[in-house]
Amino acid sequence: QVHLVESGGGSVQAGGSLRLSCATSGFRFSWKCMGWFRQAPGKEREGVASIYTGTSTYYADFVKGRFTISRDNTQNTVYLQMNNLKPEDTGMYYCALAHGNWCDPQLRELNFRYWGQGTQVTVSS
Repeated sequence: QVHLVESGGGSVQAGGSLRLSCATSGFRFSWKCMGWFRQAPGKEREGVASIYTGTSTYYADFVKGRFTISRDNTQNTVYLQMNNLKPEDTGMYYCALAHGNWCDPQLRELNFRYWGQGTQVTVSS
C-alpha cells in the first residue's frame, strides 16, 4: 500500500526558507517519478516540481531559481527546498507519485496517481 507523508511546512516571513519532506513507502521509490504540487485558497492545485533520476528535474516557471527538488533513494524520501519565499507561495503543498515510469515536464496533475495529505506553508509579508 502506497503511503506519502509530507512534513516541514510552517509559517515564515517573505524571504525566508523552508524544507519540505515527503516520506514514502509501499513501492519501489528509486524507480518512480515524484512531484510536489500546491494549492492556494480558492485556486486550483498546480505543479511545482518533479524529479525522476537525480538529474531529471522539472520546475514550474514561478519557482525556478528559488525552489530545489531532490530525493534520497536510501531513505525513500523526496524533498523540496524553498528559498526566498513570497506571500504568493502560501498554500497547501502535496507530494505525489507519478503514473508509470516517466515524469511529465508540464507537471500535469492527471499524470500523478497517489497523493499525500499535504503540509501547510504560510508566507507573510
